[in-house]
Order: sequence, then structure tokens, then C-alpha cells
Amino acid sequence: MSKFIVDSNFFIQAHRSIYPLDVVQSFWIKVKSLSDNVTIVSIDKVKKEIYDNSSHEDELKKWCEANLPSSFFINTDSVLQNYISIVNWTNSMSHHYTNNAIQEFLETDLADPWLVAFAMSNSWTIVTYEKSEPNRKNRIKIPEVCNQFNVRYINTIEMLRELNENF
Repeated sequence: MSKFIVDSNFFIQAHRSIYPLDVVQSFWIKVKSLSDNVTIVSIDKVKKEIYDNSSHEDELKKWCEANLPSSFFINTDSVLQNYISIVNWTNSMSHHYTNNAIQEFLETDLADPWLVAFAMSNSWTIVTYEKSEPNRKNRIKIPEVCNQFNVRYINTIEMLRELNENF
């Protein structure tokens, strides 16, 4: 069975607009089930993005604390070698991306490059709402990095279909 690593927008976008915690509880029950059986995981940097987000996200933070296993957010120390490869590639793309885009992508606590590094290291699929925009110059998107490093990415609905999940 495939394993999936979820981006912070998997939680944040779902909570804010697609599957609000107070309206689509069955989605969040499914997320808990998938996390309990380790079909989905995430990384420490995603946890930081969720937990450090505005007070608007307090409800999401509380849900994560109450429902996700302590092992859900995996430490990224073990994927440093692949992270360095991503950093080197990103820095080599100054002919395409703006300096601000490169600096933003490589910010210490930004989860995106670490997600790709984790997926590379473990042959897992990234679940994100980001879409490929190869001509964009002012932001480096997860799909462009995945395409460069042959890492698979899909969105939440595609993941649920692959898993034959419904609710």
C-alpha cells in the first residue's frame, strides 16, 4: 500500500474552506483513521507551520493535538542529504526564479523543501493542494521540485480515491 506525506495546506485549506471541522466531521474522522494506521504522516516542519499559524487556526491546532498520534509529525533530521540536494538545485535556478522566491523557499522553517526531501528519502507520495506552475518566477512550488527530483505528488481527493476511501 502507498504511504502519503501531507503538506500543511492539507490541514489548513481543508479546515478553512473545504472541510471545516464543525461541518464535515467525517473528513476529520477519516484523517484520524489514516494517521492511526500510518497511511498518512507529516513532518516536524508542517507541525510548526500549523501550530505557529495565526490564532485563526487554534481550532485546527487543538484538533491535531487531540487526534493525531505523537509519531505523526516525523523529525526531518534523517533526510538532510536529500534536503541539501534540493537546496543546491534551488540555488542553481537563479536564471528562472527571482532571488526572493529562492530565499523564501529556503527559509529555515518552511516545510516545502523538507517535504520533498522526506518523500525522496522514503519513496512516499506528497499530498498537497499546490498545482504546478512551471513558468512562475516569483514562487517555487512543491510540484516543480517534485518534478525535478522524480517525487510523486497528488491532491487530497486523488489520495482518497487511490485508497478507495469514502465518507
